[in-house]
Amino acid sequence: MGVDLRELVENVRRTITLEGLRGKVIAIDAYNALYQFLTNIRQRDGTPLMDSMGRVTSHLNGLLYRTVNLIEYGIKPVYIFDGKPPELKKIELMKRMRIREEAYRKYEEALARGDLEAARIYAQQASKLTQDMVEEAKKLLDFMGIPWVQAPSEGEAQAAYMVIKGDAWATASQDYDSLLYGTTRLIRNLTITGRRKLPRRNIYIEIKPELILLKELLSALGITREQLVDIAILLGTDYNPGGAKGIGPKRALKLIREYRALEKIVGIVKFVDLSVDPLEIKRLFLNPEVTSNYTVKWREPDVDKVIDLLCGEHDFSEERVRAALGRAVKAFKELSVQTSLDIWFG
Repeated sequence: MGVDLRELVENVRRTITLEGLRGKVIAIDAYNALYQFLTNIRQRDGTPLMDSMGRVTSHLNGLLYRTVNLIEYGIKPVYIFDGKPPELKKIELMKRMRIREEAYRKYEEALARGDLEAARIYAQQASKLTQDMVEEAKKLLDFMGIPWVQAPSEGEAQAAYMVIKGDAWATASQDYDSLLYGTTRLIRNLTITGRRKLPRRNIYIEIKPELILLKELLSALGITREQLVDIAILLGTDYNPGGAKGIGPKRALKLIREYRALEKIVGIVKFVDLSVDPLEIKRLFLNPEVTSNYTVKWREPDVDKVIDLLCGEHDFSEERVRAALGRAVKAFKELSVQTSLDIWFG
């Protein structure tokens, strides 16, 4: 879920187009994207897409068609997968598991009484990404010729590191955490761009990609990145959900401007979770565990292997998959030609 910085970034986020990202390497938070696919790609009653053996395929469906869409715009995606979560995150992960279990119970109750709208909402909340799903996603990316990186710990920290190093132009996630890890650019809505129906309302909205520049955000707030981390901890992160009692974005910003550092505030505010050291959380954000041992390279899709995986094992429509891969191959060739020209004339 990450930290909620919506109110603080409101004045600096800007709408962008997918066309404007042509040729850019984007480090995508893989777990975040896969959860979006699992949540959104469902039938009317909330049932996810499944093959003939009852195995969920929503994540593979989203990964294939959304990635092909990005490639067609000339975007060069690289997916970053989470590794082992820090010990401080275990409490939040257990909490999320309980929330999913409760949502699934309510989903079944809604189905039983015929409330399909409620069933779909609860089903989305009960979405669960298994290790088998993650491994299949990696396999599909390999067959599609799309690079992915295994982070040693937090995926957003690894993505931010790659942007800082210059191996990616921006991170992409619905969460704001990569800003805390120091990414210079964050793109939101990259993998969910398009029309979306509002829950329980017969209204559709157009979701467009947004770009947030860390430098602009810090300048607008008059703070440093370290102080942004301090604010996030006061508001609540995955390591300390709930943050400090009675403190919202405006007050957190005011406190940091006044006291300059979290170290001077911990004694005068009350945190919801007293078992977690706020300063240890700060160290996690400022010095996360990342790796430089990765290779980022794109190649043409192996059509036969993708067909075997999606159509042979999971009952995807071969006609649709071949059509999508044909678009991907064409886009890859066009991007390769453009990249070669850029080397000579750029």
